[in-house]
Amino acid sequence: MSRKRLLLSALVAATATATALAATTTAITPIALANQESQQNDRAVRQGLEQLVTAHNFPSAMASIRERDGRTRFLAPRAGERVPVNGQVRIGSASKMFVSAVIMQLVAEGKVDLDAPVETYLPDLVRGEGFDGREIAVHQLLQHTSGIPEYTDVVADDILAIQHTYYEPHDLLDVALARPRTVPQNEKAYYSNTNYVLAGLLVQRVTGRPLGEEITRRVITPLDLRETYWPTAGEERIREAHPRGYLVKDGARTDISDLDPSWAWSAGNLVASPSDLNKFLAALVGGRLVAPEQLARMQQTVEAHKFPTTWHYGLGLMKIDLSCGGHAWGHGGDIDGYETRDAVTEDGRAATVVVTALPDSNEQVEAVNNVLDTALCAK
Repeated sequence: MSRKRLLLSALVAATATATALAATTTAITPIALANQESQQNDRAVRQGLEQLVTAHNFPSAMASIRERDGRTRFLAPRAGERVPVNGQVRIGSASKMFVSAVIMQLVAEGKVDLDAPVETYLPDLVRGEGFDGREIAVHQLLQHTSGIPEYTDVVADDILAIQHTYYEPHDLLDVALARPRTVPQNEKAYYSNTNYVLAGLLVQRVTGRPLGEEITRRVITPLDLRETYWPTAGEERIREAHPRGYLVKDGARTDISDLDPSWAWSAGNLVASPSDLNKFLAALVGGRLVAPEQLARMQQTVEAHKFPTTWHYGLGLMKIDLSCGGHAWGHGGDIDGYETRDAVTEDGRAATVVVTALPDSNEQVEAVNNVLDTALCAK
């Protein structure tokens, strides 16, 4: 081959190599940038978790972040008690999203009418001073606009006294229905766990099956939530690896990880891992669990009494305005030993933050909420 042809061949090869390298560089740059942004956000979230333990005195904290493509990361601080990766926790009132999702499926099946009176499904049950099941619509239960009194401040006023006590749903309802109504009906959300005890009983009456079975069949199993379960009657221990949950009073910590959650029943007794909760949120708001018409109804919100002004209550789902603009959908949960804050953005980024004791000050409440906001505001 002539020298001229050798030079030409070398030039062609070099050009091809440079083009290939350029193409490769172009292909990996967005991934590299995304990874860099994730690392920066993770550092901010981890710093927030550190502050929850060191500055706000929670025994431990953890977070799970689910990216839009389903990739999941688990974060925990170096400070505080060590926590198992993605350990199971009691999710408290986040359980309400599961109950609401089941009812929305029943609505889509034509078995429940959200605008029908509660009396239609639970005849002669809801009667009390200032409230009547014939004048309360089903959707008012799910949105806490029924005006029905609370029961938990009576039943669970001393959690150590009832830690190992089993309650039937009607035991809880009897306490609530014996109290007079003290808040307006159908104006804004006045949170009452009694609403979801009634919602759970409604599911059982309509389906003829236990509520836990319906949640498992309709939500947990289809979404393959392997670390989520409805505790059986009398089940007090969390089944898999979990952080210890504490009752904190006057600086003293009492381990309350093992308890009978029946006093919370449909208002808050589910157990789940943070990543499972994120997976559930992504499926729910992503339209894979509830039909579009019913999801839109869940996302019709009203002002929520005693909640942050940036939070608005739908049907078992809360709209949370974010500091970075836009909003997310979720429903936190408080049950003795654990507080959970969780939400998913419209484009599918989900986060769950857990601390292992209930806050006892507004400062602590805001600190946990701020970590959730940080986790969701990554670009």
